[in-house]
Amino acid sequence: MRLAPLEGHRPLKTLALAGLLAVGLSACGQDNDQAAAPGGGGGDRPPPPVVVVGVESRSVEVIEEYAARARGSREVEVRARVEGILEERLYTEGQVVEHGAALFRIDREPYEIELKRAEAERANAQAELNQANREWQRISTLFNQNAVSERERDSSLSARELAEARYALAAAGVASAELNLSYTQVEAPLAGLTGLESFPEGSLIERGTLLTSVTQRDPVHVRFSLPERDAALQRAARRAMSDAQAEAPREAWLTLPDGSEYAERGQIDFTDSTIDPRTGSVSARAVFPNPNGDVVPGQFVRVRVLVQELDDVFLVPQEAVGQGPSGPRIFVVEDDQAHARDVELGPIVDNRQVVLAGLEAGDRIVISGLVTLQDGMPVQASVVDSAEEVDLNETAGEVSLDDEIAADEEA
Repeated sequence: MRLAPLEGHRPLKTLALAGLLAVGLSACGQDNDQAAAPGGGGGDRPPPPVVVVGVESRSVEVIEEYAARARGSREVEVRARVEGILEERLYTEGQVVEHGAALFRIDREPYEIELKRAEAERANAQAELNQANREWQRISTLFNQNAVSERERDSSLSARELAEARYALAAAGVASAELNLSYTQVEAPLAGLTGLESFPEGSLIERGTLLTSVTQRDPVHVRFSLPERDAALQRAARRAMSDAQAEAPREAWLTLPDGSEYAERGQIDFTDSTIDPRTGSVSARAVFPNPNGDVVPGQFVRVRVLVQELDDVFLVPQEAVGQGPSGPRIFVVEDDQAHARDVELGPIVDNRQVVLAGLEAGDRIVISGLVTLQDGMPVQASVVDSAEEVDLNETAGEVSLDDEIAADEEA
């Protein structure tokens, strides 16, 4: 005879499983309570370690670097002032010449003949003037004796005046002929570097023909473009440093194409008052002494300019600056707690960030261990004298984000 299964068998197994689960949960709760209790092996995590450095206010010079091109301080075209046959070139192309050095000689003979003709006309005019003076002396004497009429006296005076005018005209002709003759020797208008000749010897040239060029290279001009903002800073700095008579010059430094620093310092002598609408920049020029010709006109160089001088500002490592809800911020440690400070930033100078406002002298700012910091969080601060003493990427004892995640998972 088969027995029917007892009612309530399956509910009994369910109750047994539920009891076992309750016992297990109770044991886990006891373990957690022990871990949380003092001496139970758990406890709160220690404050994160950070590295801090003290800051002090200082004055900072903001120096910017710009691409530039060197030019001669004067670049003069040498042109013929008389026409004729170009007989000879008297210089070596590319040679440095002194002021007044002979560069070309044009055929002199036609101008020598013209000078002789002018001198003969002057001599003729001189003879006529001498005769007119003698005639005037006789007539004036007779007029004083009432021997001649007033009409005759006036006629003699007019003849003398006409003779004087003809002589002056002849003398001017001689001066013009002498000047044209001197122009047959073309001279350097200034000391500098000569260019290529435009026409070979034997060419027939006209008045105004370009023969060559001379470039003065001492001093040398360096032309560059300032961004609109930097130009405005420079003008403001000049106004602040100037008195009623003159503006204080702004210094500039030069880097040559090979990367070396040019020994001579220059000065900015010109900043345009208008902005180029195509580039949004302002043309500027610096003047550098160039006694040895180290800077060659036409070279591409780099010029460094003192754009701005800032007083009572702070220089901090760029890694110390973070981004908060209201903008840039820096953590300052006070009484072993990190406090976030909103700051106003300036330019970057020597790979360090200029802070214009938000810090005070003597503040200790966090420069390493910023990953998990929050405002008001307790920290373990290690003080260093300068940021250079710390490897900001791999600081000993710094808690990384991965370490924080691993610790959370273990907990």
